[in-house]
Amino acid sequence: MFGRKKGEREPVPPHPRQEPRIDGPLTAENMERVFTDCVDFAKRTVALGGDPARTATLCYLSGMVKMERVSDYILRPLAQDEALAQCDEAQAVERIQKGALYNLILEERTTADQGVFDLINGWCLLFFPKTGKVLSFLVQTEEKRSISPSENEPPLKGPRDAFVESVRTNTSILRRRVRTPALRIQEQLVGRQTVTPVDLVWIEGIAHPETVAAVEGRLAAMDIDGLISPASLEEYLAGDLRTAFPTILSTERPDRFSAGIVEGRVGVLVDGLPMGWLLPAGLSQFFRTPQDKALSWMAASALLVLRYLCMLTTLFLPALYIAAVTFHLELLPTRLALAIVAAKQDVPFTTIFEVLMMLLAFEIIQEAGLRLPSSIGQTVSILGGLVVGSAAVEARIVSPVVLIVVAAAGIAGYTMPSQDFAAALRLWRFGFAALAALAGMFGVAMGGLLLICHLASLESFGVAYLSPFVASDGERHAAYAVLRRPLPFVKLREAALRTRNRRNQGTFS
Repeated sequence: MFGRKKGEREPVPPHPRQEPRIDGPLTAENMERVFTDCVDFAKRTVALGGDPARTATLCYLSGMVKMERVSDYILRPLAQDEALAQCDEAQAVERIQKGALYNLILEERTTADQGVFDLINGWCLLFFPKTGKVLSFLVQTEEKRSISPSENEPPLKGPRDAFVESVRTNTSILRRRVRTPALRIQEQLVGRQTVTPVDLVWIEGIAHPETVAAVEGRLAAMDIDGLISPASLEEYLAGDLRTAFPTILSTERPDRFSAGIVEGRVGVLVDGLPMGWLLPAGLSQFFRTPQDKALSWMAASALLVLRYLCMLTTLFLPALYIAAVTFHLELLPTRLALAIVAAKQDVPFTTIFEVLMMLLAFEIIQEAGLRLPSSIGQTVSILGGLVVGSAAVEARIVSPVVLIVVAAAGIAGYTMPSQDFAAALRLWRFGFAALAALAGMFGVAMGGLLLICHLASLESFGVAYLSPFVASDGERHAAYAVLRRPLPFVKLREAALRTRNRRNQGTFS
């Protein structure tokens, strides 16, 4: 600290990786040493065939294994199989490997790393001291949260299941929907301390191989201590951290995840996180919901247009109001202008201060409602609405028109299907309001130009963020950017994804 100059950054210490992680051989004594002071580590001696002269040692972690499986599938056959007492230890091991026990999955382990992580993942180890053989049995418990409807993406018409925290349960849900044998599920372990299983999912023959390789490479390059929160994965996979807009689509809905896989996207599932990620992801993906394909194409198209209009409303309405009232009052109809001026006569604050204060109050109430329990959160929202709304207007702190403008902009932002995308819009909304206060309509126009340039500079794994509004591969995109076409007429997958097989259905007659 005292050797650094002012303003100089603290040097980052090295982050060495120990390979192998566990020193020493794979023995019961070494496992007991690794799990010293762990109350859940258990070890017991087993008599083979009931003969006390022929024993093996069983190790497991309580809470990670299902005790009934250990007792019925392993201990009972070991104790009751009289043939094990008549043969030597090598023959006993061979007999067990050929099916003397009732357990479905059996593996032979040779290193301490394999043994330690088997115990952590719900396996039990059987040590044979004379031959040095170690057999591992999968007897993990299946305790997990039951499958229930999604709370953040409520299903209106369609399936009512959602991802859970178990990655293997999530892959089974996916297999029930995408039954093709071409579905590939590759697993990597991420995080030095958490050692979290991360599954990479795609359909062979549809997904672009370079996209699969790029995602696989970024997962392999994640050298972090723990993969616990969604941001730990998203910020490493996104690539570009200089934007508030999400470049990876997250969802709790298996039907939406399955549809993305069939379209040719690559999916990521993380053990311990009840959601899946789809990539590449463009701007249009954050406006679509699973219900769009459950409704008629006319109703779905109308809703899509409504969402785009709400995006423009939540972004520009406060800024346009500030610009019109502060610089361009002549743009408003005469009666509306007179009403606004009359409402502002007793308000001591400037328009920009009113709008920013109300926007900030809106964010505070929303954050308070999210962080508190549901029963208390609803009460806080009601009280906040009364205080910030009626009381502020009656006290002449803000004008009624400002309250209407901010409320309309806030409600319009709630129509966004993606909360990550809605959060980015809220941040840019403050920027547009500041530009409008500085330069009026010119500032709003410059802000819109900056936003378009910023979005045009983004990409997600080689796919332009503004696709299909723009072409990223030199082709003209046939898919509608805003409207949903009737499904029988959508013959090709999105060109920007560069899928190996663009045809997705036959001729409609």
